[in-house]
Parts: sequence; C-alpha cells; structure tokens
Amino acid sequence: MGYVKVGCCGFPFRGGMKTYFEKFNLVELQSTFYRLPKLNTAKNWRARAPEEFEFSMKGFQGLTHPTSSPTWRRSGLKFNSEESKEVGFLRPTRTNFEYWRKTKEVAEALKARTVVLQCPPSFTHTDENVESMTAFFKTINRGNLIIGWEPRHDSWRPNIIRELCMELNLIHVVDPFKSETQTYDINPVYYRLHGLGSRPYNYKYTNEDLRILYERYVKPIQNYGLDIYILWNNIYMGEDALIFKQTYLI
Repeated sequence: MGYVKVGCCGFPFRGGMKTYFEKFNLVELQSTFYRLPKLNTAKNWRARAPEEFEFSMKGFQGLTHPTSSPTWRRSGLKFNSEESKEVGFLRPTRTNFEYWRKTKEVAEALKARTVVLQCPPSFTHTDENVESMTAFFKTINRGNLIIGWEPRHDSWRPNIIRELCMELNLIHVVDPFKSETQTYDINPVYYRLHGLGSRPYNYKYTNEDLRILYERYVKPIQNYGLDIYILWNNIYMGEDALIFKQTYLI
C-alpha cells in the first residue's frame, strides 16, 4: 500500500515554518515560483525542518511564464524585447536552461523530491509548444528529481498529456475534482487542490468534499500501491488540509 502525504502550498499558519512543521510533513514552496532564493537560504530552510519533513517546490516562473505574465511583477527582473523571447513556455533556450540549472540547485539544497512546473492557461496545445517542451525536457539534467507538469488549458487532451508524460518522464499534476491524472500508474500521484465554485480561491471544502476526495481519489490509488501527495492551495488550505489529515490519515 502506498503512503499519503498532505500539506499546503506555502505556510498558512501564524508562526510560519515552526508552527507548520508541527502539523505537516510536506510543503510545496510557492515563493520559488516568483523568485528563487539564495542557496544558503534554501539550506537554512532544510536545516530548520525535521529530518523526515519533505519539501516540494514550484519551479521558477521563468521556465513556464512569458514576461507578459503579471506574475513577473514580483520577480524584480527586467527584460528587453530580445531577452523576452528566451523566457517561458518551456522553450529550449539558453536562458531557460540556466533557469532550470538554478531551480535544480535550490531543489537539491532543500532535498526536494519533486519540482512542479505549472504552465499558464496561455500555454496551449500547439505543435510549437510540443516541440519546445520536448526539446527542453530531453536536454535538461534533472538528476534524481521528479518533474510534475500542470497544464492549464483544455486544448491539452488526456491522450496528448498521457503520451507526452510517458515520452518525457513527467508526472501529470492535477486537481482531482477537475480532471483525472494521466499518470495514474506512475509514482507518485500528485494532487493540487485549487478550490471549487465560481471563486475557487475562497472556497472552503466541506466534509462531504473531503470524504469524496479520500474515497474516490485517494484510497483506490493508495490500495494500488502508489504514493499520493495532496497539496491545498487556497485561503482555507491550512484548515482544510488539517481536517482531512486528522479525519482520514490518523
């Protein structure tokens, strides 16, 4: 039987890391998407955490998001028109390869197992984007890292995602309430819960939601022998994740 790890995308509790470490054994760092920390900072985070604690991290936005994305406002970086052509959309460019090298260094300093590359909705299924990501993933040195890919446009049909993940050695990252993972037979299965309804970020998961999550999307995969990571990513993520853990995993 596989194991289940539960956590949040960030540290939502008063008291920050210290309080969080007392409640969970997994976190997905979000700050690494906006700006990569210095290696000494990442090593310090690792040193502060319990030995059995696991860091996952969201890959730097330079790999996935073009400079037109509003997320770049928090990066502190500026680009001219020529430099912008090298950034984002998993392009196999010198700039993106350098971003990956730095992302990998931070992940290794954290002793992370998984790096999640979340693509923007503007990254649609086109021949150009498929060619770019294929060249990118076949070129980079990933070491022992597992790379999770989270496409966010409906043009990426399930069969296409499955084929690319198999070819490029990726795991498909999904919100299980919204789509089915296409790497359902690869370890680990990785869920990111973004909320439901018209204002998902403000959504509070109900007890029935959590029951469905466990019975339908967790227990069968765990019984199959795969590990499952479940990361909440909304306003109530700390509370919801803790209720789920205390109800179904303890």
